[in-house]
Amino acid sequence: MKVTIVYDNCASKPGLKTAWGFSCLIETEGTLPILFDTGAEGTTLLYNMEHLDIDPEKIGMVVLSHAHGDHTGGLAAILKRNTHAEIYVPASIMLRLPERKVVSVSQPTWITKRVFSTGELKGIEQSLAVKTDKGLVVIVGCSHPGVGVILDRVSQQGKPYGIIGGLHNCHKFELLQSLSLICPCHCTQHKYELKEHFPKQHTLCGAGLVIEI
Repeated sequence: MKVTIVYDNCASKPGLKTAWGFSCLIETEGTLPILFDTGAEGTTLLYNMEHLDIDPEKIGMVVLSHAHGDHTGGLAAILKRNTHAEIYVPASIMLRLPERKVVSVSQPTWITKRVFSTGELKGIEQSLAVKTDKGLVVIVGCSHPGVGVILDRVSQQGKPYGIIGGLHNCHKFELLQSLSLICPCHCTQHKYELKEHFPKQHTLCGAGLVIEI
């Protein structure tokens, strides 16, 4: 499993653009790449994809975590470059696109053999969990439903190994104690405290970061 941070407030690789928002590319065995969220706007998203050698046409699925513009703003730009990708949205997003498969996700579901959606939690947001040999790697947009709620849902499918993405107002650090990988991105308000609490598990997020498990 490979996760590449495409869009973030910070950069981990020189030459990439930064902006408020989040997007990452998920690559797993046996399926086309999944783009999780699309950042706030298409210009930065496509620029970073080009500099990371990510071909928009090879994306097989676009998953939106929630309706906020800093996670959906680049969608139109991707769809102009990719005519076949399926789109998975939480049930609260009313998205209808002619000649495009749009799947509304309300309940927990495996969207591929290795990728699980939590379903829409608390009426706002879905997260993904990717099956690896080490456990489930959780991919989150902003964690608006609460990190504990998300991890509880994922735990019904297996043991969480790590978490990548926006952890918003997560201050109950004990919720993350059992994880081996913690990569706080985008809207995380306690990035530095998390680094201090979990120096071995912590990975600094930024556009261009590649995590392979």
